[in-house]
Amino acid sequence: MVVEEHARTARSFLEAADREFAAGDVLQGSEKLWGAASHAIMAIAQQRGWRFNSHGALKDAARLLSVEYNDMSIRDQFSIAEKFHGNFYHQWMPDIQVEQDRPIVREFVERVLSTEGLVEGLG
Repeated sequence: MVVEEHARTARSFLEAADREFAAGDVLQGSEKLWGAASHAIMAIAQQRGWRFNSHGALKDAARLLSVEYNDMSIRDQFSIAEKFHGNFYHQWMPDIQVEQDRPIVREFVERVLSTEGLVEGLG
């Protein structure tokens, strides 16, 4: 995949997550939300020539991006997205946490992919 395809996939997964959550499927909604965040960070990593071939590499890319922009909220928002990945497997997140954290992950993805955000030219 090229950078733009990762960005499109991230946006597609955001829409799919909304549909899954609206249908009451928290497991699939969680995984789609994680997919959106991971593809957004893949776009960044690929654009910058960073590794993105594993979960650990994605986490490193989010950390590197936080350092690059001197903004630890990038790393923190990515960590929240990781919780949704775990929730897909173990369904451990209480409903209130899902509702509170979903907008944070959405903001992360939109921020990373916006033309005024971190990935220029992908908005």
